Amino acid sequence: MNDGIFDFRLAICDLRKPRFAFRQLLKNPSFTAVAVLTLALAEPMLSAQPQPSVNETNKPDFSKARQFIQEQMVQWSIPSISVAVARRGEILWEEGFGWADRENRIQATEHTMYYLASINKSFTATALMILQERKHLDLDRPINDYLGSAKLKSPAWNPAEATVRRVANHTAGLTTFNLGKRLTMDETIQRYGVLFWPPGERFDYSNLGFKILDDVVARVSGMSYSNFVRAEIFWPLGMTHASAGIGPGLEKFVAQRYITSRGLQPPLGAGIYCSAHDLARFGMFCLKDHLPDQKRILSDASIDAMFSAPISADDGKHSLGWSIDDDLYGYHNILGQGGTTADQAWLRLIPSEDIVVVALANNGMMSSRVADELLSALLPDYREKRAKAAENKKRPSSENTSSFAPLVGNWKGVIKTYREDIPLTFSIAESGDVHAKLGTQLTTLLDGAKFDNQRLRGRMSGDLGVDEDTGPERYHLEFHLYLREGALKGAVMTMPNPQLPFWAELNKQTQSNEREQ
Repeated sequence: MNDGIFDFRLAICDLRKPRFAFRQLLKNPSFTAVAVLTLALAEPMLSAQPQPSVNETNKPDFSKARQFIQEQMVQWSIPSISVAVARRGEILWEEGFGWADRENRIQATEHTMYYLASINKSFTATALMILQERKHLDLDRPINDYLGSAKLKSPAWNPAEATVRRVANHTAGLTTFNLGKRLTMDETIQRYGVLFWPPGERFDYSNLGFKILDDVVARVSGMSYSNFVRAEIFWPLGMTHASAGIGPGLEKFVAQRYITSRGLQPPLGAGIYCSAHDLARFGMFCLKDHLPDQKRILSDASIDAMFSAPISADDGKHSLGWSIDDDLYGYHNILGQGGTTADQAWLRLIPSEDIVVVALANNGMMSSRVADELLSALLPDYREKRAKAAENKKRPSSENTSSFAPLVGNWKGVIKTYREDIPLTFSIAESGDVHAKLGTQLTTLLDGAKFDNQRLRGRMSGDLGVDEDTGPERYHLEFHLYLREGALKGAVMTMPNPQLPFWAELNKQTQSNEREQ
């Protein structure tokens, strides 16, 4: 010590003798003054320390979900899975597992971009709401008002009743569609833009409907679809790893696509690619979280309208580009989901809890249970009710209660393709046997024939002469015909791939009809 000034270095060196050191400190007035000043300065700093947030104090345990993801990848040979979970506008967990590119040993991360398949529809619905809010489009006008020279048509129903809204909620009368080759939109509509059911009558999931809506977005906005979603959705929402198609400079972020039995698959030129991180940001926008770095591209009222007035279907309810479940283990759920044999994408929203769950994979074998495990980590009630439902699950009865009495007899009609009308006859017995003859082809049996709810279903071999669209692989024909005013009307599909619909119509033959022929 010098001139009564306390030497802290000496005291620190003497801490090997704690009692002696402490007594020496208290005896020195300089220390007392310094200590008081130090505590006074430290108090505001201590009180200013950030307090743990609600999310930190109640941080969910994702260890079981992480283990389940790893087990799924091993069981189904899934190269990679990326996930993101957000609650109340904050991402709680995001992570990539496995290989985005197995050949080049590139690991997946939360920023790896995956093909979203039918989640594309959720972005198209958002684009439609933007255009309607700007008064550039009316969801309740006929969609033909917004198309070019090729229009939707029907041999039986009024195309003017196929509104933009009905196309967007799958009730316009279009049916299943999946064309492997590329045609212009006008060519696609001319060949397959057929309304098979009365507009507004029933839900029928149609990929063609949303391809047409993408074209409407482009026509109304004056921009290509990819440019519109980039400029009006991705950039304003801060989605830097999202693109319609694979945008320039993003190639290194894109996950390669794999089919378990066939390996590496080529990238798809169209459709949206997006990372788990960015899809979670889109989900938070849809829940109206108003993140400070996101632009208000839609009013809250328009976001609500996108999910309102859902249409009931056999598999639940559907709104504009989204599936709605009012009671998913006790929670209202909004779902965007898509998949192919080489891709899986899940986006679940739980509005009451302000929760977003994202799960993406570059293989079609990822189970929906991945998203369920993520929600189970966040919601104990969800986890318990889900476990209880699994215990009580019962197999549905497969008993065939079809009665063919209204159909017994001979039927004559046509299948209409874009090339020609092909004659078609059915001979239906009371036992349910249906013998079918297509054009000059051999008579065959309609396999798996069922008639219930006024609908005749079944499949048969046959050739429609549209090889330029079906390709060289063999296909069978699958019928979905409804009994209406004494006639069977509806769709015949080429299956399994590609899935192309054609109009079919048959009338029951009376004895006088048969004598005239």
